[in-house]
Amino acid sequence: MTDPANLIYFQSDNHNYRLLGCYGHPLVQTPHLDALARRGARFANGYCASTLCCPSRASIATGRYPHQTGYWDNAIAYDGRVPSWMRRLREQGHAVVSVGKLHFRSEEADNGFCEEIVPMHLVDGVGGLIGLLRYSDEPPKHGQWELYMEETGVGATAYQAYDREITRQAIGWLNRHGRGGGKPWTLFVSYVSSHPPFTIPQRLMDLYPLERMPLPVRFRPEERPNHPALRHLRHVKGWREMTDEATLRRIAAAYFGLVTHLDEQIGEVLAAADSLGLLANTRLLYTTDHGESYGHHGLFGKGHLYAHAARVPLIMSGAGVPAGRVVEQITSHVDLFPTLVAGAGARLNEADGDLPGISLWPALGGQERPRTGFCEYHATGSKSAGFLLREGDDKLVYHVGMPSQLFDLRADPEETRDLVELGGAGEKAQRLEARLRERLDPEEVDRRAKSDQEAHAEKHGGYEAIRQRGDFVYTPPPGVEAKFLADDAPAP
Repeated sequence: MTDPANLIYFQSDNHNYRLLGCYGHPLVQTPHLDALARRGARFANGYCASTLCCPSRASIATGRYPHQTGYWDNAIAYDGRVPSWMRRLREQGHAVVSVGKLHFRSEEADNGFCEEIVPMHLVDGVGGLIGLLRYSDEPPKHGQWELYMEETGVGATAYQAYDREITRQAIGWLNRHGRGGGKPWTLFVSYVSSHPPFTIPQRLMDLYPLERMPLPVRFRPEERPNHPALRHLRHVKGWREMTDEATLRRIAAAYFGLVTHLDEQIGEVLAAADSLGLLANTRLLYTTDHGESYGHHGLFGKGHLYAHAARVPLIMSGAGVPAGRVVEQITSHVDLFPTLVAGAGARLNEADGDLPGISLWPALGGQERPRTGFCEYHATGSKSAGFLLREGDDKLVYHVGMPSQLFDLRADPEETRDLVELGGAGEKAQRLEARLRERLDPEEVDRRAKSDQEAHAEKHGGYEAIRQRGDFVYTPPPGVEAKFLADDAPAP
């Protein structure tokens, strides 16, 4: 273990793990994050704990999976009930401050930070209640199709203005407190990009000529996967058949441009930290809450267990992090709790003895170990729970009450060939399912999630009241009124 140091922890929203130059993408321009990776370590096989904002962020905070905490979806969000790594640092005298999106229940809860600057939480502490109706077959009044197909292109959004305010506030905090003495501090800088809408300035759109934009894999109606879980997800989200290649190229260009905008914001904070002379004793970390499909497999967004949603970039640099290292060990967001506590020179306590994650410091030092990848999903569009289990190059997706999916990631990194559907993979799928059942009982977890969600729905008037209430397309930033889908007004 290396000496304690300050930390600037950058987190984004909705960033597909492939869309960075340092992860091998030939087009996406992320010079600041690429430089971070050159100066430090890139984790090649990172996974989120759940492919949706609130459950993923709750797992990052608590170091525990949704089935362990009951933070299932975007309505039952983190509320301070389970200790966070932030609280562990604060308890031991460290300054730990957030700037930007948290997506916890509310600012009034003890989330663990010493201070929350311009935080984004659930709207009115309630959030996306419509997700509690996740297994309903009722067609949506409004889906997210228009968010991708119509709101993508040149323009401006409140989200990018919020990103710039996050950058301004983060730099302000560094100017006021960055050179202070005492125990190492942590500044958590959390952007809302690259979450849709994919609406960007013309200068960013110009970086990505449409004729050079790649098309998604297996997006066409005749080739997209037809698994019942995915059919239900498309139905609940209101996603139609994708046939317009020009629009899909425009979506890719705008999404790539939004990733570049995110990189620019991070670059401004890094430049300020450098000018203040902070980088010599400050580590840097970057990750995102989950990925984004942007058309792959005929899907938009997240909420499924393909790699486009479940895998995440993870980069670290600074004191004790070897330059240019690529860590192949499978890692998870739940590993951040013990890693960050140790990196600050703080200690875990007795209650943390059963954390499922491990410190990443040994892997950074070259001591990689075999790990099992795991992710779960219980939220919007899931008729029943889904669980991802990866061992080596074999990846199982277990759907409660539906056929499993199996992929050979070495031969098929884009996950285009479901070996269960093709036949002949029964023995391997059974072996991985047995390994999954050593970890949990999928059917029991599915029942527990649905019971919790039903009880939460009753607190808000029941299913019919939630249907009538409608829902917003995406959480508005602080100071912006929520626009509901049930209204015919555009989102902010």
